[in-house]
Amino acid sequence: MQRYFIPAGQLTDTEATITGEDAHHLIKVMRARAGETIICSDGEGREVLAEILTTDSGTVRAKVIEHLPLHAEPAVQVWIAQSLPKGDKLETVIQKGTEIGASRFIPFLSARTIVQYDERKEAKRVDRWRKIAKEAAEQAHRNKVPQIDSPLAWKKLLQAANEADAAFFCYEKPSGSQLRTAIREALEQAPRDKLKLMLIIGPEGGFTEQELQEAEAAGCRAVSLGARILRTETAGMVGLTCILYESGEMGG
Repeated sequence: MQRYFIPAGQLTDTEATITGEDAHHLIKVMRARAGETIICSDGEGREVLAEILTTDSGTVRAKVIEHLPLHAEPAVQVWIAQSLPKGDKLETVIQKGTEIGASRFIPFLSARTIVQYDERKEAKRVDRWRKIAKEAAEQAHRNKVPQIDSPLAWKKLLQAANEADAAFFCYEKPSGSQLRTAIREALEQAPRDKLKLMLIIGPEGGFTEQELQEAEAAGCRAVSLGARILRTETAGMVGLTCILYESGEMGG
C-alpha cells in the first residue's frame, strides 16, 4: 500500500489532502482511483488509513477511515553527524540511514573534508537530501522523516553535540573504547525512549589528532568500530546498526 508524508495542515481527523509531487505520483504513476486506500502521515505523530475520494486538478482528497498506531520509530534517537564526503556518498548515507532508523543527519566540515563547500549550492543539495530522506522513510514505513540539518562548521558541530545525551567520535586509531561498551554505558544512564545519541563520522581522510583532542574536550567519547578501516559512507550505517541492535531495536 502506498504511503505518503504530507504537511500537518493537510491532515485532519476526517480528511487528507495530497498535493504537489506526491499527488502527481499517485495520479500519473500509480493511476490511483476513487475507492483505493492509502496511508498518510503528518510526520508528527498522526498516521491514518484513508480512502481516495477524488483525484481532480492535480490534488488527491481522501477520507480518513482509521487512525493507525505508531510503532515504526526506534525508542533511541540516533543522530549521524557526517563530514561532507565526495560525490553523492551523503545521499547513500541518508537513504540507507533512514531505512535503518536514524532520526537526524548533521553534515559538517572538518579539516580533511575534500569537497569544496559553496553555501549557495548547498541549499539546493539540502533540499535534495530532505527529499531522499522523505522517500526512504516512506519506503521503510517510518512514522517520521529524519531531520536533515544544513552543513555546520566543525566548532558548531561540537556545540550541537551538547544537545545529545552522548556523542561518540568514531576514530580509527586504538585510542578509544569499543562502541559496544560506550552504547551499553549510555543505555544504563537514561531510559531508551529519552536517549539521544550522536555518532560523529569523519571524511575520507579521517580526523586529525587536534580534532580528536577538541572533540574529547567538548565531551565526545572516542570509540572504535573494529579492527577494519571502513569507508566514510559505511561507518555511519555500521555504527547506527550497532546502536539499534544493542538497544533492542534489531533483535538484540
